Amino acid sequence: MARKGKRLQQAYEEIDRQVQYDLPDAVKLIKEKANSKFDETVELAVNLGVDPRHADQMVRGVVSLPNGTGKQVRIAVFAKGDRAQQAEEAGADIVGAEDLAERVTKGDIAFDRCIATPDMMAVVGRLGRILGPRGLMPNPKLGTVTNDVAEAIRAAKGGQIAFRVEKAGIVHAGVGKVSFTEDALAENVRAFVDALNRAKPTGAKGTYLKRVSLSSSMGPGLKVNVPSVVG
Repeated sequence: MARKGKRLQQAYEEIDRQVQYDLPDAVKLIKEKANSKFDETVELAVNLGVDPRHADQMVRGVVSLPNGTGKQVRIAVFAKGDRAQQAEEAGADIVGAEDLAERVTKGDIAFDRCIATPDMMAVVGRLGRILGPRGLMPNPKLGTVTNDVAEAIRAAKGGQIAFRVEKAGIVHAGVGKVSFTEDALAENVRAFVDALNRAKPTGAKGTYLKRVSLSSSMGPGLKVNVPSVVG
């Protein structure tokens, strides 16, 4: 841990933390400073001018990143019969019904996305206290409660990510890997911010996109000039 801390401290010393970088410059620096032995995730944090304690200021949605996330997404599907078979054929990692609910209840949550057919929501609904805080609860508005499980699986594995504002008004997301090209990362960031703008709630007042920062998993965070990530 001490070695990681020293490396991160050195990286911070090599950048100006007060500067707001234009997106292309920020992406370039992120890639240059990522020196771990693994392919680090590029992480975006956006501070929004909302108070999610109020229902009319909640921000949530899904976005398909044009260049994917670079992450292997493990998908669980609650389904029975033909739709369970369709889910397996579409590449779902875990498929089940009451048996899957029992596994989740016991803490076996080996998946990153959860999809359910409408007829399974009576079962899935009982798992709200477990799946909800992890951002895994299926929701028809997010396309994760559907009879077309095959399409939902393809979307999730193809770079679709769900987002939800946290209590402090911040949205976090992984928008790619440092191995991506600079253009691909910048395109993903802009697609994500565009989705945030489209999800702007009616109760948001004043400045909506307040601050944007970018980092890699083990690297320093950089402030990004907000206008450079829009459009």
